[in-house]
Amino acid sequence: MLKTTPVPAPPDASPHAEGVSNDEFRAAMSRLAAGVCLITAHEPPLTADGPRGEDVGMTATAFLSVSLDPPLVLVSLREGSRMDDLLAEQPLWAVSVLADHQLQIAGRFAMKNRISDRLLFADLPFERGETSGAPLLSGALATLECRTENRVEAGDHTLVIGRVLTASLPSPDSSPLTYFRGRYRHLG
Repeated sequence: MLKTTPVPAPPDASPHAEGVSNDEFRAAMSRLAAGVCLITAHEPPLTADGPRGEDVGMTATAFLSVSLDPPLVLVSLREGSRMDDLLAEQPLWAVSVLADHQLQIAGRFAMKNRISDRLLFADLPFERGETSGAPLLSGALATLECRTENRVEAGDHTLVIGRVLTASLPSPDSSPLTYFRGRYRHLG
């Protein structure tokens, strides 16, 4: 018989109608280890002769492979976030799967109320994707360029399904950066 331990709920945690509280759900899901990615896109200029567009980036741990044929991936974006708004208009985006030595990059792009994305990219080594125009981090375990195939509203998030257009392995032998129990971790 499988023995399970219930997730303790704080006294002030009010459950949803279905019975689980936000805190209980968050505590349970924090036990799922995840890889860490930087999702990037290039916001085009507003006018053809206007100032250059801006690069936008966000750290994601809710990223996964969906299909091999065709090659599809999925990223979960907080509804109304800058990346969600941009990918609603810009179908091309990129993913850099972070190596453990890129922990500071993950933290930088995960900050709430952060400085402009332009400044966040200022000292990062990256190449611009030929297909997406989005930044692809140097030293990442893998990089992908994608085109949005579908967007699905899911609670307070948007699931963006993208067709993979290019894939490369800049640093395939590095160790991955992971996220577990609310912290970045090194696998090892």
